[in-house]
This record gives sequence, structure tokens and C-alpha cells, in this order.
Amino acid sequence: MSWDNKELESMHAGNQNKDKNEINEELVEKRIRQQTEKIEVPESLCPESIEKLLQEKKQESEKTGKKQVRRKYGYTVAVAVCCALAVGVAVWSRSGHSEEKTVQTADMAGNSEKQKTENSENGSAAADSSEKYAETKIASAKDYDEIYQYLREENEGNNIGGSAGNVTESIQYSGNRGLASSDNAAAAGASSAEKAVLGSESASAAGYSDTNVREDGVSEGDVVKTDGKYLYILNNQKVQIVSIEQEKMEQLGTVRLDDDQYISEIYVQDGKLLIVYTKTEYNDGGDGYGGMYKQYTVAETYDVSNPKKPESLGKVTQSGDFYTMRVRGEYVYLLSNFYADMSAGKNDTDAYIPQVQGKALASDSIYMPQYKRGSQYTVISSFSLKNPDKKAESKAIFGCSGMVYVSKDSIYVCEAVFDSKESDVTQTCIRKITYEDGSLEAVGQTKVDGTLNDSFSIDEYEGNLRIVTTVSTAGNSGVTPIIRFGDANGIQEGSNALYVLDKNLKMIGQIEGLAKDEQIYSARFMGEVGYFVTYQQVDPLFSVDLSNPEKPEVTGTLKITGFSEYLHPFGDGLLLGIGMDVDETGTATNGVKLSMFDVSNPEGAEEIQKYLLEDCYSTDISHNYKAAFIDIKKQLIGFSGYGQGQHYYIFTYGDAGFQCIFDRELNGYSEARGLYAGDTFYLVSGNTVESYAPGNWEKLDDIVL
Repeated sequence: MSWDNKELESMHAGNQNKDKNEINEELVEKRIRQQTEKIEVPESLCPESIEKLLQEKKQESEKTGKKQVRRKYGYTVAVAVCCALAVGVAVWSRSGHSEEKTVQTADMAGNSEKQKTENSENGSAAADSSEKYAETKIASAKDYDEIYQYLREENEGNNIGGSAGNVTESIQYSGNRGLASSDNAAAAGASSAEKAVLGSESASAAGYSDTNVREDGVSEGDVVKTDGKYLYILNNQKVQIVSIEQEKMEQLGTVRLDDDQYISEIYVQDGKLLIVYTKTEYNDGGDGYGGMYKQYTVAETYDVSNPKKPESLGKVTQSGDFYTMRVRGEYVYLLSNFYADMSAGKNDTDAYIPQVQGKALASDSIYMPQYKRGSQYTVISSFSLKNPDKKAESKAIFGCSGMVYVSKDSIYVCEAVFDSKESDVTQTCIRKITYEDGSLEAVGQTKVDGTLNDSFSIDEYEGNLRIVTTVSTAGNSGVTPIIRFGDANGIQEGSNALYVLDKNLKMIGQIEGLAKDEQIYSARFMGEVGYFVTYQQVDPLFSVDLSNPEKPEVTGTLKITGFSEYLHPFGDGLLLGIGMDVDETGTATNGVKLSMFDVSNPEGAEEIQKYLLEDCYSTDISHNYKAAFIDIKKQLIGFSGYGQGQHYYIFTYGDAGFQCIFDRELNGYSEARGLYAGDTFYLVSGNTVESYAPGNWEKLDDIVL
């Protein structure tokens, strides 16, 4: 869509009192109207027909006695697609219509009396919604032909632009909302919180820190690791081993990979170094035509008992880009995202069936989606560090690859979708795979309304799965998408919800309609209590009592300016929040804010201390939990932030509140990590390692790799 300079000048000349945004909006509306004057809109999509349909729904809901949510609609432009063809654009204004939807409402401000009354209805509400959120058994593929048919339906749906049919759009996660987000322990109290911060009991007991992990007892890879004697550092296409047994550091050995191998993470355990990388290969098709690139995720294990001469012990390979990895005991669980070739021929199975160790997965190891379309896989393989060249078991989750949360014994693949035939709101498909000693077994799958902010928003506790989602309207009655003008915050109408599922993914408790027109920015589950932050102009920190999973109850709502992007238990009834400070209008960012919340009162949290970094406007923690260094015993908080360049900060927290005790400007921009071994703190940034003495923070040594 475009217009000439004369049209722009005319519009601006006649609207001196309007700003450019208003004028541009009018131009958009004007051009849309001009382009649609001669297009015939189907009768079923005319405003009168939709009005009639809404009235019929309203009358039907009044007969059944179901509750309704009243939603306000702004000025909208709906792109209508009928019979797989784009036939026109209808512009109309509507307001005050009711939609039928059985929900449990909750005031944004968290009216406690009203909430308690509504929470008492949770049992019946969950029962009424049992069909809506019914669990579904995971079915394996019958054969490759079935998978190929799903791919064809996906491809045809994409080609027609599809909102007239079964439209399933993958909703991508980004930043800290995308990859596995750092959420440590799911337990209340100082002791479990301390375990979470240190990453693993064994590491902390041995006197060195480990990666900030999502789940206590489930280890993860990172770009820097230590075993207390050596630092293992990912530096471009090589991993370098640095001795830290003496005050003066010494580089000992290097593992260098080929140029077509891109390292993502490393992991160290029991004298073994695991390097995970993505390898790209080109297949010319045999005749030099129709060639294509294929990517594989590789986990290669090295013996580093002699750090000067690392020796490869074997590797496990699987199709797709590396997504994440977890380690439980001696077993590694490797996850990758494999994108099927939508143009592949039926017999070209290598293009659309994932491989592990060079062999295609059997059809009965591929779990099918809940809908008749799919194009991506989450591939999961396990192997033992004692036999690092042999896979233990492999499975693939077919559909659209999504975010993954891993508890102590289950892997949850969460796929955000919008299916216009089943729901007028965004939804999340959840697939559950249990794991133990390398074995993988499918349990079930289900759908809930809304999408996850990140893996903080989903948590397993005593067999139950607790989830908080942001529910947004993504279309209505086959009309998609809805484009809304005049929404300063860019949030479509919606709210937030909390769901509790049992071990079979059956809905047993829920709260819906929370914080309308806001979205979740962070969450933390701590035992029988859950906390989550929503934001529009102020930061409501919700406290939820989950002691009775069938009747979750909002017990408090704390409203402060700004928002927290990361929440972390800090022991003894404290919860740390790291995010942004925003003024009361919600339009000006003042800098990075650290908040300490007192959560000892079950009726709700209270912000007792805060600290503003005025010259810092983002942190690595907002998109990567592993960047956080938090030690409760030492009362230290470390992370890198960005303002005028990149800085690494260390704060202490005590009776005097937050105090910044270390501020180091870094050269360039890199994934900085802070960690300790013994009585020394190490700061790794790019190819530079510096060591410091905690207390006076005097620099002890540095080394350039």
C-alpha cells in the first residue's frame, strides 16, 4: 500500500492539529476503503450477519445460564478469507457485544473478597470445562505415509493462506520467552532456593558454582563450566581449558572444531567434556541439481582427564538444529528442532523423517499432533556418558516445534497455536514424555487456552502441572487476522489464566480472566505458592495459593510501576525481581530495576527494597536465565547489562538493601559469565578471563585466550 507525495501533503495541510501517527492511520483507513469499494464481501461476513450471530449466541447463553465475558471492541479491520480465496476487506465498528465463554473472572486489582467467592466455584468450573480441556492420548504414526499426508495438508493450508479451513499457526517464542528459561527450584523455603541458585548440590558442596538451571537436580549446558580445578570456555569454534588450581591461571588444552560445526553449549561431568554443536552438510541430489543443506545436532564427548590432550570418546547425532539439553544422573537428553522439507517427494523420506545416528526413526517412535497438520519435529535422544557413542532411545514429537520444559522426570513440549475452527483465542498444545535412566515414554497431550511467556510459566509439583498463560483474541468466526488501530500498548483484547493439570494432563483446577488487557512478563512457582507478573502500565505481582490444586486462589496483588522480567527465590521468605523501571504513564523507561519482595505473608507480596540502574536499559537475564549469577549464602547477585556499552555488575543484598559492589566495563559485547571456585570469583567475557578476590574485589590475575 502506498500513496503519492501530493496525497501526503494534502492530508498534512488539512490536519495541522493532528500528529503524524493519526494522519498515517487515516491514510491507511482511506486506502483500505478505496481498495475494497468494488469487492463483494460474503453475506455471512457482513456486519449485520455477525451482529445476528452474536445475538443468537447471547440468547442461547441466557437460556443455558452460563456466565459471559463482556469485551469491548475498538475500531477494527478484518481480512476475510472465504473458500480458500482472499475476497475482500470489511471495515466496521462494534462495541459492547457479549461472547459466550465459561470463565472465572478476576479483577485486575485482585479484589480479594470477589476472588474468594469465585474460587469457591473452581471445582464446578473445572468440571464444566472437562470436555473443553480433555486430555488426549498420544498416538504414534502408523507409517511414513501418514506423516507425508500431514505434511501435504500443512503445505496446502499454507498455499491457500488458509483462514477458511483448519488454520493452525505456530506462534513463535522469542528471547527469554523462547528457549528454556532459567527457573530453578520448584520448592519453598531458603534451603531449596539455595540449591536452585547454585545449580546443583554436588557443585556447591565441592566449593564451586554451576550454571543457573531451570529445575533443581536437572543439569544443563552453558558457554562456561568449571569442575573446581579447570575452567572450560566456549570461544568461537573452540573450547579452551584453563587451570585455576593456582592463583595464576594457565591455559592447558584446546578442542577445535571445523568451520561447518557451530558449538552451542558445553557440559562437564566426571572427567568428561561434552560439546554440543550443529553440523551443516550439503547434499547435491546425486546429479548436481536440486541439492539442499541439512543440519544435524551432534553431542561429542571428550575424555579430559588429561586436560592438555582431550580425546574424543564418541558422538551421537540427530536431525535438526540444537535446541537444548539436560543431564540427569549419567544420562544426557538431547533435543533438536527438525524442519521437514515441505516440497519433498513421498519416497524422499530423508527430507521429512528425522534421523538419529544416521538412521531414520521408526514410525512408531514418532508421536503425531492433535490436528491434521504438521511440519516440524522436536527430536529427543538419550545416551549415557559411560557409552557416549551409542544412543539409548529416541523419540520425535511431530507438529510444530515449540518451547520445552523439563522437570525431574518429564519432558513437556509446549506448542503455541491458533486453530480457527476450534477456538477464537490462542492456545497451547502440551505433550508429555516421561524419562528415566535414558528411557522415553509418551504419557498424553492436551490443549489449554493462552500462550506461555517462557518456561517460568509452567511447573511440575507433586505430579501436577501448573501453568499460567496469556489469553488473547486472535480472530473470530473464520475472520483472521484482526488488525486493531489506536492500541498504544500493542496488546489485543485478552486476559490471563492459571490452570492445574494432573499427571495425566486432565484439568483439575483453574482461574481465568485475570488482569484483562495485560500480559505475563515473568512467573515463579515455589512449592504450593505461585507468583506471576503482568504488565500494561504498572506491575501487578499476583500471589496464588496452590495448596489445594483443585481450587487455586489468588491471595494478593501488588501493584508497582514497571515490571519484573525475572523472578528468583532468595531464601527466608524473599523473592528477587529483575526487570525495568517505567514511569506511571508506561511510556518512559528509567532503567533496570532490582526489587526484593517479602513473600512471607501468604496474603500477598510486598516490595521492601528496590535499586535503579539509571544508565542501564537491558540485561542478559531478560533473554537468557543462564546469565544470572546468584548466591544466597554470599548474598550476591551478578549479571551483565547494557547502556553506554556492556557492564558486569555484582550486587550484595542485606539489611542496607541492595548495594552495587562491582562494576566492570567489558570490551565489546559478549556472553559474559560470572562464577566462583573456592575463594576466587572469575569473570569470563569473550576470550578474556579475569579473577578477583571477593571482599575487596581486588583483581588477582587475567588471561587472554
